[in-house]
Amino acid sequence: MNALRLRAIARKEVLQVWRDPRSLMIVLLMPIMQMLMLGYGVNLDLKHIPICTYDREGSQHSEALLKGFAASEYFDVVKVATDYAAVTAAIDGGTCRMAVVVPQDFSERLTDTGASSVQAILDASDDNSATIAAGYAQAVIDQFEQNVQIWFAGNHGQSMAPPPPISLESRVWFNEDLESRNFIIPGVVAVVMALVGAQLSSLTISREWERGTMELLVSTPVTPMEVMLGKLAPYFVIGLLDAVLCLVMAVLWFAVPFRGTLLTLFATTSLFLVAVLGIGYLISVAIRSQIGASQIALLVTMLPTALLSGYAFPIDQMPAPIQWVTYLVHARYYVTILKAVFLKGVGMTALLEPILGLILYAVIVAFLAARAFRKRLD
Repeated sequence: MNALRLRAIARKEVLQVWRDPRSLMIVLLMPIMQMLMLGYGVNLDLKHIPICTYDREGSQHSEALLKGFAASEYFDVVKVATDYAAVTAAIDGGTCRMAVVVPQDFSERLTDTGASSVQAILDASDDNSATIAAGYAQAVIDQFEQNVQIWFAGNHGQSMAPPPPISLESRVWFNEDLESRNFIIPGVVAVVMALVGAQLSSLTISREWERGTMELLVSTPVTPMEVMLGKLAPYFVIGLLDAVLCLVMAVLWFAVPFRGTLLTLFATTSLFLVAVLGIGYLISVAIRSQIGASQIALLVTMLPTALLSGYAFPIDQMPAPIQWVTYLVHARYYVTILKAVFLKGVGMTALLEPILGLILYAVIVAFLAARAFRKRLD
C-alpha cells in the first residue's frame, strides 16, 4: 500500500465533496436539521392533555376534585360540559382527549363510606396516549383521595387516617426527571451518524461512473484497497466532526446529561463509522447511479436505525422474531452504547457485549467492502 497514492485519492475525494453542493449540504446542514427536528419532534412526554369535565353534582367535593385536574401540568381543561351529548361531541370532534365525569352521588358516598368513583372517558384511537393519560388521571385522584381520607377521619373522630399497609418508595436512576428527551437524543445521534455516513460514502464509486472518470481511475496504479481507504478516509474524519457537533448540541442545546468518557464515546463511534461507511461503499460499488445509490443507502440505514435499533421503541417489547432481526442492525449496538455512555456513565467493560457486536459487524462489512471493488469496466 502506497501512502502517496492513498493521500492522492483522499485529496481527490475531499475536492469532490467541496465542489458538490449536495454533499456539502449533507455534511453541514443534515446533522443540525436532524438533531433539531428529531430532538423536538420525537417526544414521548405527554403534558397539557386537553380534557373536558362534566360535574353532575356541583358540590364542594366535586369542585375540589376537578380543580386538581385543572391545576395539574398534565391536563388542560378546555371545555366544561353540561350533559353527555356535549362530552361525546368534544371527544368525537377531537377537542378533548379525555372527559372526567363526576356522578350525582359523589359527595354522598364520600360522606357515608369515605369512598366514591369518578368516570373517565378516554379517546383510545391512540392507545399509548390514552394509557398515559389514564395514569396521570389516577395520580390526580390519588392525591385527592389522601385529602379525603384526612377529612373523613376528622369527621369520624379519628386523629388521622390509617396508613396503607404497603407503600412504594421509588428512586429513579440515570434519568431522574423521567424526561423522554434524555432517552431520545442519544438515539438521534445514531440516526444522524448512520444517515450522513451512508449517504456520503454511497456516492464515492457511483460518482466516478456518472462523471465518466472510472476509466481514468482504473488506468492508474492504485490498488482496490487504496481506492477504498482513500475514498472513505475523508468521510471518516467528517463523521467524527459530525459526532462532535451532535455531542455539543445534545449536551449544550438539549441539556442531555453526559456521564461517560469521551474515549469510550469516540472509540465506539469510530467502530460504528467503519460499519456505516462500509455499507455505503458496498452500495456505491453495486449501483452506478448516484440517485439510486443514495436512495438505497437511505432505505438500508434510516429505516432500520429508526425502527429496529431501540432508538425510540424498546427492543424487549418487540415480538421474538423481530428481536432476532435487530441483531442484524448495526445501529442496535451503537444505540445501546450511546444511551449507556450518556445516561449511565459506564465504561467499556460494562459495554463489552455491544462493543463486540459492533466490532464483528465492522470487520465483516470492511471485509466485504474491500473485496467488492474491482478495477474493471464491465
